[in-house]
Amino acid sequence: MTLDRFLTRFLLQPPAAEAPQPARRQAAVLVPVVARQQPGLLLTRRSPLLRKHAGQVAFPGGMRDDTDASLQVTALREAHEEIGLRPQDVRIIGTLPAVSSSTGFQVTPVVGLIPPDLPWTPNADEVDAIFEMPLEEALRLSRYAPLDIHRGGLHHRVWLSWYQDYFVWGMTAGIIRQLSLQVMPELVSR
Repeated sequence: MTLDRFLTRFLLQPPAAEAPQPARRQAAVLVPVVARQQPGLLLTRRSPLLRKHAGQVAFPGGMRDDTDASLQVTALREAHEEIGLRPQDVRIIGTLPAVSSSTGFQVTPVVGLIPPDLPWTPNADEVDAIFEMPLEEALRLSRYAPLDIHRGGLHHRVWLSWYQDYFVWGMTAGIIRQLSLQVMPELVSR
């Protein structure tokens, strides 16, 4: 998938409008698409020393601060804190529908384009690795396997995938899968 094709499909097929959610703690993640002819998706692996979600593959992001004017600002601030990505290097192109985390957050994925070959400055307290996955590979629906979990009388589906030595699962895999469903809806009917 070329960058032009991705942008056209993303911008012309916005996600369905969301129903208002009850007040929850809000968070945002940046879904950084590396603007190459054959784009990539930038991901991190969280530090193994963190108390929550240690060692998991994730997008840069976190909880909204009272001083954040919007969830886009939250995503940009967190990306700067975690990997040294300057807000002025990101061109926001939209958002995906918010998802609920198992820890009680409503997380808004903010999709942005970033230039290729930027120098990264990972925050060692939060980030163990930064890697790029080809966007075409990331958006291939067949790479995600469902795992159904029943807990507390509720059913919850989690998506799982591997890329090289990285295990991509949970909310991160779900967000990537949702992005794929948005830009490549014809794959759903296959």
